[in-house]
Amino acid sequence: MVERAVMIQRINELRRHPVMGQLVRFGIAGGISSLIYVAVYVPLTETVFPGARAVLAVPFAFAFAVTAGFFLHSRWSFKDHGVRTSGGGQPVKFVMVQGAGLIVHLLLTWGMVGQAGLPEWSPLVPGLTLVPLLTFWINRQWVFGE
Repeated sequence: MVERAVMIQRINELRRHPVMGQLVRFGIAGGISSLIYVAVYVPLTETVFPGARAVLAVPFAFAFAVTAGFFLHSRWSFKDHGVRTSGGGQPVKFVMVQGAGLIVHLLLTWGMVGQAGLPEWSPLVPGLTLVPLLTFWINRQWVFGE
């Protein structure tokens, strides 16, 4: 019983930690953005850009996901963190961060599908794992930071 009480206490402490709330919201918003990415990428690779040309589907899928992601992250994921500025500064920074993610997706798709001959869906696994971790940290520190 003591171990369970300690575990429950630790979970409650984590729930109250501001970064944990951001990370959970970021994960949900990122999950939605990832679903949008997949919903655009997969049909394009099956019909328009099959095989080694799958890398050409990445910018289209990323554009849709980034657009949804900015609104989700700026208004929900990081809603209580840092400051919001008027003008185009934060959207530009967000697009720059996502551009780094786009490059990672492009390189993974080019290497795994174009060079190694793996299935078109294969870069989704590392890409949708690495890119969110990278962008969470940069968004928190630079885009929506204090």
